[in-house]
Amino acid sequence: MIIIMYFTNMFFSCTLNKNSERKPLPRSGFCNFKGRVSMEKCKKILKVIVQIIFIWGFLLLGTWVSNFFSIPLPGSIIGLVLLFICLKLHIIKLQWIDAGASFLTGELLLFFVPAAVGIVQYEDIFGIIGIKLIIVIICSTMVVMASTGWIAEKFAKGDVAK
Repeated sequence: MIIIMYFTNMFFSCTLNKNSERKPLPRSGFCNFKGRVSMEKCKKILKVIVQIIFIWGFLLLGTWVSNFFSIPLPGSIIGLVLLFICLKLHIIKLQWIDAGASFLTGELLLFFVPAAVGIVQYEDIFGIIGIKLIIVIICSTMVVMASTGWIAEKFAKGDVAK
């Protein structure tokens, strides 16, 4: 639903002036249906939508595989692995999912808002358990940052190849 609202707003948010330059329309509510939309922008929007549906198909495929073979892994993880395998074997070209994946990655924060709001209803999390949880999150973040920096430094120096 959020994706549809985002694309609708993006679709109707600009118009072309006489010099074929994009300029934003004045906002009046959620969408502005007065403006013209270029065909190029329509193609970009439809391309992203089709690519998101393509990625979603791998989610459905992974869910089906998980249920059919009774694999104790979430279908989304299996779908992600299947997508990765198809990309590595060049069954699927990166261009087929690049724009959709970039959009989903760019809007990733929106997907965590419902989870964050759901946590607020549990009072125990803000007590002693909450303090322990925050300490674990801070420590694990520091470990991940340090290990990522160390590995990136090794790759940058070329020590991994030796």
